[in-house]
Amino acid sequence: MPTKRLSVVVTRRLPEVVETRLKELFDVRLRDDNTPMTRAELRAAMQEADVLVPTITDDLDANLLAQAGDQLRLIANYGAGVDHIDVESARQRGILVSNTPGVVADDTADMTMALMLAVTRRIPEGLARMKEGNWEGWAPNALLGTRVTGKRLGILGMGRIGQAVAKRARAFGMQIHYHNRRRLREETEAQYEATYWESLDQMVARMDVLSINCPHTPSTFHLLNPRRLALMKPEAVIVNTSRGEVIDESALVRQLENGGLGGAGLDVFQRGAEINAKLRDMPNVVLSPHMGSATREGRIEMGEKVIINIKTFVDGHRPPDLVVPSML
Repeated sequence: MPTKRLSVVVTRRLPEVVETRLKELFDVRLRDDNTPMTRAELRAAMQEADVLVPTITDDLDANLLAQAGDQLRLIANYGAGVDHIDVESARQRGILVSNTPGVVADDTADMTMALMLAVTRRIPEGLARMKEGNWEGWAPNALLGTRVTGKRLGILGMGRIGQAVAKRARAFGMQIHYHNRRRLREETEAQYEATYWESLDQMVARMDVLSINCPHTPSTFHLLNPRRLALMKPEAVIVNTSRGEVIDESALVRQLENGGLGGAGLDVFQRGAEINAKLRDMPNVVLSPHMGSATREGRIEMGEKVIINIKTFVDGHRPPDLVVPSML
């Protein structure tokens, strides 16, 4: 008798190669369109599946998890961030949670540098002139930006992505500073010639560019609050490719409006796709639609990690990328 295959529900469209492999291995229900599931659809999926494969757009809170079927035993998240999942509530119900860490560090670091250069060198403004046919030729004082070479870069969160940013920024001749929950080893600091700041307040007040690379947790929510933003240099630039909730977005807008900051490059936003309209109108703000990890290679590798986590679970072992509350 053939063994009954594991029931897996995928909440969003994934790369075709990933969907095909999932279909080969498991009894999979794939999403027909590329829109997020409604709350009712998520509830139904959790009452049906042995394994749920959600993404960041699926808010799996305690109330929803309480309605999951008894057969749901693994939430194999497609993505590294798990702030949309109540991991503690899942654990209490005997549901494991896995994620896909480390896959998109280089992709996100590339986007961080792209946004940094876009803001400091005013690339979108120049592009707009070219697209609109308003360029009147080269002029000595036209669209003057600032160089990043020699500037101090403060990295908030020196994990895989933060270190990938440091590696790239060093190649641009930037001076690396960082604030982290734990100080790095001496040899790692030496690798990036990085200066550690125990006090985030003291670091942000001295930086020319601040890169946000920490996860969103209760302790990092609005870590950049009005008081901390006011400490920054008026010419400083903030780049955020992590989570929008780390910055008090309303306070950021006020600082930019009042000339308290030189600019911002934002790939993530406090309310997801609901962007503060004032940010769109600011010439010194560059916005991108949460595409920091959006490479074909990265998306496929994320899917491969999901598959490995599910297969390991099916084989009766601990998923290699298991998330536990103490990690958060």
